[in-house]
Amino acid sequence: MTQRRRDHGSKKATDEDDVPEWVDQVMSTVAGEVRRRRKKLGWSAQDLADRCAEIGHPIPRNVIANMESGRRSNLPLVDVMVLAEALNTPPICLLYPVGYVEEVQRLPLQHPVTVLGALRRFTGEETDLGADDDMLRYFRAHHAAQEQMRRAQQDEEHARYLAKTAHNANGKAEALRAQAQAAVAAEKANRRLHRVRAFIEEEGVTPPHLWPDVISAIESTATEPDTTEENDL
Repeated sequence: MTQRRRDHGSKKATDEDDVPEWVDQVMSTVAGEVRRRRKKLGWSAQDLADRCAEIGHPIPRNVIANMESGRRSNLPLVDVMVLAEALNTPPICLLYPVGYVEEVQRLPLQHPVTVLGALRRFTGEETDLGADDDMLRYFRAHHAAQEQMRRAQQDEEHARYLAKTAHNANGKAEALRAQAQAAVAAEKANRRLHRVRAFIEEEGVTPPHLWPDVISAIESTATEPDTTEENDL
């Protein structure tokens, strides 16, 4: 199995069940993306090494050069994290460079999949991971609910302004309808947020901090008991 690349180079496997070959492919993908991003920035290997040192985790120039040329036999996770920061990209984009690699072998003994699919699996975005991913799902739902509430509050404020400044009755009526719809959306997001926080607390975990503007919105909104099912989060 191989990882299909556009500009990272390609190494063909002699045995599709060869685990060391899979390890080499993963390292080759990271090395190729480090090299691509470094060159795009117009940096030398020394420039990248200097930036890593500034971050607080020195990676010598020769280590970077050996990694990019395939002479390095290992690639610690901490190096990936620092290299990504130095290159101003999320670490996941070095492992799964969407758009620059077509397919990857996500694990040994598996057929290649799309890079985006592998990335979504790695970050837990898939919905079929099982019970152990519940807290990740709750925290994401919490963040989404806060965003929804903030957006609804902004829409409501904007509609209220349009209603006050409308030049005719039709314009005012349309703005008032939009304001009412935004208020309903804010209330729905508020209820969902309370429900998510309750699920998190039931697991003995402290919920994430609420955003200041969301706190203000909650204080000004009366919330009734929610009947949302856990599967709807």
